[in-house]
Amino acid sequence: MRRGVMPKIVLAAYLAMLMLPIYWLINLSLRPNEDIVSRMALWPHHPTLEKYFFILNDPTWVHAFGVSLTYVLINTVISVTVALPAAYAFNRFSFIGDKHLFFWLLTNLMAPASVYAMPFFNLYYAVGLFDTVWAVALAHCLFNVPLAVWILEGFIGGVPREIDEAAAIDGYSFPRFFIRIFLPLIANGIGVTAFFCFMFSWVEQLLATTLTATNALPFAAVMTRSYSVSGMDWTLLAAAGVLTMVPGAVVIWFVRNHIAKGFALGRV
Repeated sequence: MRRGVMPKIVLAAYLAMLMLPIYWLINLSLRPNEDIVSRMALWPHHPTLEKYFFILNDPTWVHAFGVSLTYVLINTVISVTVALPAAYAFNRFSFIGDKHLFFWLLTNLMAPASVYAMPFFNLYYAVGLFDTVWAVALAHCLFNVPLAVWILEGFIGGVPREIDEAAAIDGYSFPRFFIRIFLPLIANGIGVTAFFCFMFSWVEQLLATTLTATNALPFAAVMTRSYSVSGMDWTLLAAAGVLTMVPGAVVIWFVRNHIAKGFALGRV
């Protein structure tokens, strides 16, 4: 009996520790600032949704949320679209310098975003992309495309080469074969890749704030300005933090089956 109970207790304690920061964030978002700074409470005694309504009705917050969601979706589509043929080429063909090129792609993930902030700023300001959603979306491709190529290459390697040869014998052109036959076979890998690209672009803040000013100000940048002459607006900041988790939770819900199979079958 003890052998069956102890693992459940340990698992419950572990899950509680994981959920504690999220619960505490929700707890803070439902409490007034005066209550937050005066005492510590395990639950809100007088819960209020005032800051949630404020964010959802304030044009600045709504616009920033839309901007963030726009460049994240653009980046995810570009990263997956570019990475699919690249990953296929790395897995199916051998060419001079293929391993070196693949390693060079992965080295882009080894440097922090701060290294690329100033070059991107100067480049986009010169070509007129500064303070646009395209500036952030294209900048995030520097990290997401190599990540997507690495993940997809592992899934593509799990598809037998005989399928490619059989399609060629049956008279399929490569674009038709790739779209109608091959992509459905790696749907789990595409779902996992899209999830990781979406989440990285959504939580990345340094490049997003450096490459924007007013027109394309992201949600994270507006969060950093949630203070006034009376001090930090903790309730507003916590409510904004809760809302930032909503897109990620929605994405996880829609691709949950692909993620589960992808972790089991892929290289992630």
